[in-house]
Amino acid sequence: MYTIGVNYGQLGDNLPPPRRAVELIKSMRIGKVKIYDANPAILGQLANSDIEVCVMLPNEQIVAVANNATLAEMFIRNNISTFYPATPIRTLLVGNEILSGPNQTWPYLVPAMINLHKALRKLRIRKIKVSTPLAMDMLGGPLFPPSNASFRTDIAQTVMKPMLRFLHHTNAPLFVDVYPFFARENDATHISLGFALFEPDAGIYKDVNSLEYHNLLDVQLDAVFAAMERAGFPKIRITISETGWPTREDLDERGASIHNAALYNRRLVKRALSNPPLGTPRRQGELIDTYFFALFNEDLKSGPTTERNWGLLYPNGTHVYDIDLTGYLNESQYKTLPNSPVEVPPGQLKLWCIANPDINATVLGGALSYACGAGSADCEPIQPGQPCFFPNTTLSHASYAFNDYYNRFHKSGGTCVFGGAANLTTNDPSYGSCKFSPTYV
Repeated sequence: MYTIGVNYGQLGDNLPPPRRAVELIKSMRIGKVKIYDANPAILGQLANSDIEVCVMLPNEQIVAVANNATLAEMFIRNNISTFYPATPIRTLLVGNEILSGPNQTWPYLVPAMINLHKALRKLRIRKIKVSTPLAMDMLGGPLFPPSNASFRTDIAQTVMKPMLRFLHHTNAPLFVDVYPFFARENDATHISLGFALFEPDAGIYKDVNSLEYHNLLDVQLDAVFAAMERAGFPKIRITISETGWPTREDLDERGASIHNAALYNRRLVKRALSNPPLGTPRRQGELIDTYFFALFNEDLKSGPTTERNWGLLYPNGTHVYDIDLTGYLNESQYKTLPNSPVEVPPGQLKLWCIANPDINATVLGGALSYACGAGSADCEPIQPGQPCFFPNTTLSHASYAFNDYYNRFHKSGGTCVFGGAANLTTNDPSYGSCKFSPTYV
């Protein structure tokens, strides 16, 4: 029987205890759970259940485990042997999206995977696979056409080939975090919302090898399959380690709503649990295990509003929207969803980034220092004698600096967050001869 998986994150100060969380998981008939560590309280609650578990070696332990086989064995003894087999641990993941971060850790990723695999075998544990979850930025170049995809040149030979060789020899899948939401948000001019949401009338994209694509997720998955084939590993499987859709957004984000999240996740459940499996145009009929992100909304996650609103559940255990994770319900059987806000066409919404008047003065001052320093905002206009010096307040100066930073760097990933010290507005804050440039999104 095929089952849906879920990511159980813990970055919240209002989340229920593990016992209640596991009760909720069981009530939703979720068959697989992935956690971002080896939390003993969670693993204990999952004992004597049929729920398959993925545990994780944290990023900060990778170098030590790669350099010391004894430490690898200690990690297995302390975090897996203690619970296994009563807790049905099936996968040990090494780090989280390591290749999206600083390159100092990259050379140690595969050696850590090898040491942990050897430690499992030494302890006669043979049913636990070792893998690592990677983000889609492991690929270089454009997403379209997917058949032309390849791995980034800085990792293709040094990291990906040894990793794929390890996965091939151990018959383990590559775990991939796949988000049509982000791919579409980053290119909304060319990718329709319907194509990202599995809409049946969203059109067809024909690849250079004549494969036909009816949705964005298949394009993303087949790009990874094509890159693995180009690297010489055409048969390694993929597990979708994270996917989902957020329910709330900031003004400069696009497509997040309860309506869209419900459609994406409901439709993906039906696809993921199809029997026989659907696979993708490139890998037809192949089963692709899928883990939704996330179980709960997590209020301590940093970044834009979407980061805190991916959950299937609110922290109190109520559903953000109705969803049947067994795949039995058809779309027409759900209650009517609230309408999604009408999207402004890309490049036509004018925004300004201003200081949050309710933020702590120390936090605001630190954010202003960052914007004018390492952030490379042009803060000359708020110097004495310049048009934006008055009113001579930290709040006023921070608004100008934050807006200049956002205006300069939004297209390259800059955000209007500043640790909670900034907000977006559609109202022009310019005054007198002090002009704030709008950012078009």
